[in-house]
Amino acid sequence: MIWIIIIGMALVTLIPRIVPAFIVDYIHFPNWANKWLQAIPYAALGALIFPGITTVIPDKPHIGLIAGGVAIGLAWLRIHVIIVVLSSIITVFLLTI
Repeated sequence: MIWIIIIGMALVTLIPRIVPAFIVDYIHFPNWANKWLQAIPYAALGALIFPGITTVIPDKPHIGLIAGGVAIGLAWLRIHVIIVVLSSIITVFLLTI
């Protein structure tokens, strides 16, 4: 019985992951839908990062917001990602001493 449950759960998660890979070549979305779909990774990344920014120091959320602003500014200028990350870390460090 447990094997039937495991196989059923595997199929339930496998089907929605595999089916789009086979049908994506046959579906043509309008331009506005393509733009919207291309923005999803950035929105998801923002949703994952923002809570961490506001809780980097729980009693001082402004420090994380300032460091996030530094990271956004440097990324906007197309600075290398390692420099952006190190700059935001250094910003947090300098604001906490």
